[in-house]
Amino acid sequence: MENDVLAKVRKKHPCATLIKGKWKPYDLFIPETGQKIEIKADWKSNDTGNILIELEMFGKLSALMTTEADLWVVFTGKEYLWVKPSRIIECIIFNNIRSRELTGTGDSASKIACLIPIKTFKAYCL
Repeated sequence: MENDVLAKVRKKHPCATLIKGKWKPYDLFIPETGQKIEIKADWKSNDTGNILIELEMFGKLSALMTTEADLWVVFTGKEYLWVKPSRIIECIIFNNIRSRELTGTGDSASKIACLIPIKTFKAYCL
């Protein structure tokens, strides 16, 4: 998935590179523009009808609340959704989407996240 996004970005920005290892601020960097991209997957979204946006994990702010990325790419298993983090925040606020505590399959602890209906989320995407 990350390599697919990289290939798409390299069509316009050939110097784009994935950040290797456990680098939390973002996943892909475009030297030509200085743009940073976070790549997320939500494999369950097609079953649930929602995009999960994590806000907190292990009692600490995470994901949307700590991102340094200029753009997020959310892969649903069927399509790539490109969105600015500020637009995700707008989506949550303007649609009065409440956060909830969830424990995902394979998670060792619960997280705080928002479940955004895919149709609503897409309205905020590029």
